[in-house]
Amino acid sequence: MRTAFVALLLLLLTTLSPTPAGAADNGEWSVRPADSAITPRAAFELPAQPGATLNDRAVVTNTTTAELTLRLYVADAHNTERDGGLAVRGVEETQRDVGAWGKPERDTVTVPARSAVTVGVTLNVPRDASPGDHVGALVAVDTRVRPADGSHLGIQRGVGARIYLRVEGPQQPGLAVEDVRFTARSPQLPWTGTGESTVAYTLHNTGNVKLAPRVSLRVGGVVLGGPGERRLANVPAELLPGQKVRLTEAWADAPFAGWGQVTVTASADHVRGSGTDGFLKVPWLLAGCLALLSAAWLLLRRRRRATRAARTAARD
Repeated sequence: MRTAFVALLLLLLTTLSPTPAGAADNGEWSVRPADSAITPRAAFELPAQPGATLNDRAVVTNTTTAELTLRLYVADAHNTERDGGLAVRGVEETQRDVGAWGKPERDTVTVPARSAVTVGVTLNVPRDASPGDHVGALVAVDTRVRPADGSHLGIQRGVGARIYLRVEGPQQPGLAVEDVRFTARSPQLPWTGTGESTVAYTLHNTGNVKLAPRVSLRVGGVVLGGPGERRLANVPAELLPGQKVRLTEAWADAPFAGWGQVTVTASADHVRGSGTDGFLKVPWLLAGCLALLSAAWLLLRRRRRATRAARTAARD
């Protein structure tokens, strides 16, 4: 029971919105950077030098009619393996990057009903911090444990405002597509059903800056059916430095026959990466029918020749 409770707790705490940066808001409370003198901010976007100390402010807003007590902490962000969405480490997990460098001025804040509280946040960037992007979040977690519907498990809720910290130094974007797998499951007879083919691949940010990848698929060789090229949709909006995500996408109108290769190409910020997988797709039922028809035609032709030969011999 305890293991199930902790797993559910961390899942609900760590998942962030899969959309690009925006103020974190779950309908009851929100966390966002305090507005600058020039423009509102949706996320903490901070340039820094190694060894620098950065001070900023966050606004925690309670939109409910009751007082809320929230636990604050700074966490490392990462891409989830399941779909590449952005997530953060839980409060009890070891923080190694932004989560280890940052600390709010208060670990716990009590926000009155329909009110907001401003909290300072400090980031101490190590002198040996690697250049490029480091991504995390300032997370506010409800201290209450609520019962889950239809279960004996309890849950806690949390939201996080994203922190994008860019450490000065060489920016080296890099992107790779690895381990492409094309699995063809088209119907044995063309146009008699819906295919269930899939394309799976690993998207790997090999550089030191975050990327917004675009991924396309191209088919080469001798094939029947299916478009020659298509854009893949299930792609993470942000791929963090060093992160790998395994993605799978259904392909309903894939080629139903032929041989060749499937090439998956990813591009972002003037960098590209490609991976390929060869395939041989033979609709065996159709091939068997064609073979039977060919055999029947050859047999009929042979019989006709034998009949003509017998008639010629009888006349002689």
